[in-house]
Amino acid sequence: MGRAEQVLAAAEQQCKQAGARLTDKRKQVLLALLHSNKALSAYEIADVCRELQGQTIPVMSVYRMLEFLEQEHLIHKLQLANKYVACAHICCKHKHGIPQFLICQRCGEVKELGADAAVVESLQRNIEAAGYHLASPQLELNCVCQSCLTGD
Repeated sequence: MGRAEQVLAAAEQQCKQAGARLTDKRKQVLLALLHSNKALSAYEIADVCRELQGQTIPVMSVYRMLEFLEQEHLIHKLQLANKYVACAHICCKHKHGIPQFLICQRCGEVKELGADAAVVESLQRNIEAAGYHLASPQLELNCVCQSCLTGD
């Protein structure tokens, strides 16, 4: 069983335990994200589904499927880019931390890490001291990946 198949099996089990159903079309959308190392828009996901599986899925349907997958904690929406990535921790048995996304500003590759709670708490204190309220602790950081940095 390949990595994508393992993740799909874990995602299906996670949905079943939550009383939800991971339909074939939802699997196709998740699979499109699993095959990409970059964040994808709903339009790009529809294109990938058409290319990989020969399935035409209307973009409005893709948005509904993305909403479901996000509610089930199988994907993340990158707010700044308005694009989506598969959760890197679907197969993990541990509790997920606060997502921190490293986004290469050159090639668009995205890496998900768990942010240290102390860092987020420090940011929260600074935000509140400035008179603001933190709407989401998710961190999205513009970076340059090692491949782009070294020209590999």
